[in-house]
Amino acid sequence: MKKIIVAGIGPGGPDDITPAVINAVKEADAVVGYKYYFQFITPYLKAGCECIDTGMKHERERAEQAFQLAEEGKTVVVISSGDAGIYGMTPLIYEMKRERNSDVEVTPLAGISAFQKAASLLGAPIGHDFCVISLSDLMTPWEVIERRIRAAAIGDFVTAVYNPKSHGRYWQLHRLKEVFLSEGRSENTPVGFVRQAGRPDQAVTLTTLGAFDPEDVDMFTVILIGNSQSYNWNDTFITPRGYYRPLVEGDEKKGQLIMMESFRTIRRELHRQDYPLDHLWALLHAIHTTADFDMENILHTDDGAVTALYNKVKDGTLTTIVTDVTMVTSGIRKGALQRLGIVTKCYLSDPRVAEMATSLGITRTQAGIRLAVEEHPDALFAFGNAPTALMELCDLIRKGKSHPAGIIAAPVGFVHVKESKHMVKPFVDIPKIIVEGRKGGSNLAATLCNAILTFDDAAGLKPGRDL
Repeated sequence: MKKIIVAGIGPGGPDDITPAVINAVKEADAVVGYKYYFQFITPYLKAGCECIDTGMKHERERAEQAFQLAEEGKTVVVISSGDAGIYGMTPLIYEMKRERNSDVEVTPLAGISAFQKAASLLGAPIGHDFCVISLSDLMTPWEVIERRIRAAAIGDFVTAVYNPKSHGRYWQLHRLKEVFLSEGRSENTPVGFVRQAGRPDQAVTLTTLGAFDPEDVDMFTVILIGNSQSYNWNDTFITPRGYYRPLVEGDEKKGQLIMMESFRTIRRELHRQDYPLDHLWALLHAIHTTADFDMENILHTDDGAVTALYNKVKDGTLTTIVTDVTMVTSGIRKGALQRLGIVTKCYLSDPRVAEMATSLGITRTQAGIRLAVEEHPDALFAFGNAPTALMELCDLIRKGKSHPAGIIAAPVGFVHVKESKHMVKPFVDIPKIIVEGRKGGSNLAATLCNAILTFDDAAGLKPGRDL
């Protein structure tokens, strides 16, 4: 009978060859393949079975040999490592059958692919949607490969990488890492790579995308990059299917997922991709709230300001946020305030404010800041409306009556707005977040407070915990 069986022999270990493949090899009159793989099937060959090696990169000649032998009436097994249908010989055999208009029967047998073996050694990295990309550009232009890389990153797929490197291809894996990071994949994303999976010199490594060094792999390595839900636990790489997602009432879970996708979209569209994490976190909040990408130009954060303020929250030295107007207070997430033990204060409706404003001839927001400084001189002060209130705080700082934990300067308008923001800049020892120019608003001041309170979610780019 004229027959070609195309068999995947697995990644290399004898335990990973399927019984169906072993049985096929036992019945073969001839086995065609790359000579390195013969060692794995030699124990199963019947007497007189012919082993034909065409050498590396001679796949077409290998297929032609198989057809010639099969057309002589022999049962031929063509072997590939892993699964022969995945970067293996099966597609070529079918194409050649069509080209030759051959009546040879072709039967593919599935094998365990190298990425499956690597996944089992790492834990459970492919528990959800995944894709496989080869970096070999021998038959696929690099432009096409890079589009596929970008699509995988944007689509949040767990991604297996084949053919990551060769003697002539040294930079492509560096570029893949760069693309994944530029498309919003967190530096904390788990990355696992396995060299010689299933073979005696097997080596398994688990790291993160940020720490991953492409120089640590070679052409015998398979790499697995997690998605936004993947995590490391007890040296195990896990991508959850979703069975243990928290059960949340209403639309909160869906709302958080939407916010996460919004943040990923915003990050992809930024002009720069190398912002420090704490500035990036504030910037993403600002753009998400306003849909205004000009924030990339006008949002200023002192170096490490968000980190410093979050650390003050965590160590208990920052317990109060004072706002200039109640709309700012309303926009700060109540769940975050309760979780962290933070109190918000706005003095605008305090009866003492109206009396002070009338007697001194100042605005109510100025009067509110004076009262706030008396009672909470070391609070975080957030301004989203009144430049006069910000100017009042600056005056009180200069007089030594207040030393705020931090300042969010985002008043909006046309009179004294720019000046108020300039006035706050000389206080170099106070962490500041400033929306430059005329733009600002209560919603901006509130979302910048939220960015500080949720900074522990920044590395995973997972906003919306307290929605």
